[in-house]
Amino acid sequence: MKASVLFKQGEPIRVEDVSLAPPKEDEVLVRMAASGVCHSCLHAADGNWKGVPVPIVLGDEGAGVVEEVGPGVRDLKPGDHVILSWAPTCGRCHYCVIGRPNLCERRRPGQGVLLDGTSRMSLNGQTVHHYGYVATYASHSVMPESCAIPIRKDMPLDKAALIGCSVMTGVGAVLNTAQVPAGASVAVFGVGGIGLNVVQGGALVAAHPVIGVDVRPNKLDYARKMGATHGVDASKEDPVKAIKDITGRGADYAFVAVGNAKAVEQAWDCLAPGGMCVLIGVPATGSTVTFEVSRLQSGERTMRGCSYGSARTREDFPRMVDLYLGGRLKIDELITRRYALEEINEANRALAEGEVARGLIVF
Repeated sequence: MKASVLFKQGEPIRVEDVSLAPPKEDEVLVRMAASGVCHSCLHAADGNWKGVPVPIVLGDEGAGVVEEVGPGVRDLKPGDHVILSWAPTCGRCHYCVIGRPNLCERRRPGQGVLLDGTSRMSLNGQTVHHYGYVATYASHSVMPESCAIPIRKDMPLDKAALIGCSVMTGVGAVLNTAQVPAGASVAVFGVGGIGLNVVQGGALVAAHPVIGVDVRPNKLDYARKMGATHGVDASKEDPVKAIKDITGRGADYAFVAVGNAKAVEQAWDCLAPGGMCVLIGVPATGSTVTFEVSRLQSGERTMRGCSYGSARTREDFPRMVDLYLGGRLKIDELITRRYALEEINEANRALAEGEVARGLIVF
């Protein structure tokens, strides 16, 4: 198969002919239709995140068609259309049983292997690692059955690809993690691919105002198209003061959708009493944030982490598809540019420069 392979962090990715072994027990082979170009993969490629095993095929957001199933697969068959999830679930561990499958205890985060501890990819006899269990920057991918979520076949697969990470994480942060009520004020720090979906999640639940914060004016334009009522250019004004001026008392909910420690501090400082700060973006390895403890205690504020929009993928992915086909969820508006697999380095450059809402690799 054709795959984009990262051999060393900080160096260009190369497209190679990679050998792909067939699926094993409880695994499926998917022919990729499209893959979103994700910031987490950019951080893995540029060295912002340390400890990424190489060589590796990146990509954690995609959709495609099942071509082959391994022994023991019960719920999928060749020809099924699927959205890929980078978070496998076992259905039996503590977190799966209590309804928090995104925290499944069987996951091996950052190890670059499937659930049995091995990879299905190789190049000239050398092991090639999987990113996020799904490795979507390739024409085909083998993954655990639980990572391939079946969807209705009238959903365009190129649009469905973005549900696999950015839509699920952003909209899910609002609906699942924070459970924002109608009329609550929302501030979103960083309105890239994830942040734009936080914005439209706020619009979906009738939050008001919905304030986008970024250092790039073009991203604030994207945010307004996705439902933001206000935009704050943090390169020109203090976002904490601006948010308090707009809301009167501070934000009820502040979401940090960018991997920046300063943005975390600003999001915390902009909260109203009783407010919640939701951390989605992951700063560089080793980053720390400090805050005054009394603001946490006296104002009953909450700081909460959000992994994958607290996804329950078997329930949430089909729901997102229905919302899109029903005209309630915006996905077409997120896709700024389409790329061939061979253009992955240009796609990463455009993402790093903030030129796109979401880039999409189409196979």
